[in-house]
Amino acid sequence: MTVTDRIALDPFGADIPAESARLRALGPIVPVELPGGIPAWAPTRYEVLKELILDPQVSKDPRLHWRLFPEIGDNPSWAWILGWVGVVNMLSTYGPHHTRLRKLVAPSFTSRRTDALRPRVEAITTELLDALETAGADGRPVDLRQGLAHPLPMTLICDLFGVPEEMREDTARLIASIMDTTDPSPEQAAFVQERIGAVLGALIAYKVEHPGDDMATELIRVRDEDGDRLSDEELLHTLLLVIGAGFETTVNLIGNAVVALLRDPAQLAAVRSGAVPWDAVIDETLRVHPSIAALPLRFAVSDLSVGDVTIPAGDAIITTYAAAGLDPEHYGPQAGDFDAARGADDHMAFGIGVHRCIGAPLARLEALTALPALFERFPELRLAVADDELRQVPSFIAHGWQEVPVLLRG
Repeated sequence: MTVTDRIALDPFGADIPAESARLRALGPIVPVELPGGIPAWAPTRYEVLKELILDPQVSKDPRLHWRLFPEIGDNPSWAWILGWVGVVNMLSTYGPHHTRLRKLVAPSFTSRRTDALRPRVEAITTELLDALETAGADGRPVDLRQGLAHPLPMTLICDLFGVPEEMREDTARLIASIMDTTDPSPEQAAFVQERIGAVLGALIAYKVEHPGDDMATELIRVRDEDGDRLSDEELLHTLLLVIGAGFETTVNLIGNAVVALLRDPAQLAAVRSGAVPWDAVIDETLRVHPSIAALPLRFAVSDLSVGDVTIPAGDAIITTYAAAGLDPEHYGPQAGDFDAARGADDHMAFGIGVHRCIGAPLARLEALTALPALFERFPELRLAVADDELRQVPSFIAHGWQEVPVLLRG
């Protein structure tokens, strides 16, 4: 196929596995359109995506390497992408600039600091399970997304960054609006940009007046004491990244794991018996149902060859984690099946290379605390709706369930 035959990605992400399979049948890398008609290339194979991620000739900085970046202003329906590539943080920088920003944030997510959070994660989990038990005591369904999967990582990341209680709902709404890719209108894009400045600007102002022992205060200190290390824009956008990524992806990880296990009683029994470890459940969930299905964008620094396809310098590439995790060339003919005993710890759902998610250990800690505790507390847990009633979040980027209705007891 030619670049004139671009395949439009479903902005609702209604069936990401099926879409990935259709694209894979067309070749190892396929020309696609993102919402609003943004042209990009979509890798469909594990090895292709891995090679591109690790290739130093693939950048994440649109200002330096995306040929079409200057044209966004002339294409109002493209403006939504600015929430992803128009920010200045670790997600959208390249080379030394990325290294500098990452070094400022990385100390907050060391293994030692993550391990120290274990008692707090356990306490929040217990509180949420207590509340779920009360809510479902009369046999009514409860929503595990709203009752556990969302508030656990949201509470923890807001605690870490000193986000006051009265600002947390606005913060959650902001991240949800960025993840929703169904409305590429310029009005929605302008609304999102305004909310980034308003919500996180208010947080920065609050922390300047009320500094504390938290990560937001530390980042503000870096800006104020050594301004050439962190600009106002970088501070705002770094908070957007680390707070958003710090909870939204874990929400989907927990929800996706619960649904996968409840759909397969035999596997759930194996996990409960200890025959399959919870670590393996996490890895298989991230392989088959990655919290981020596709992440925009990366850019070809020079012409790149993928088989008989040439990606011209300046073209955009989408990071297709879902397609890679379902690739039968890498994971075998049953790649689409959830099999916790598979031991697929080579998934790329947390990224690889210099852009690997620095919050991955924290996400694992939260999931490895919440999931065993949930199934131990409620051994009769089951879905309260049929499979076809579960609805994906409206996004081709985020990959999870809008609700996870369950009955706590049989």
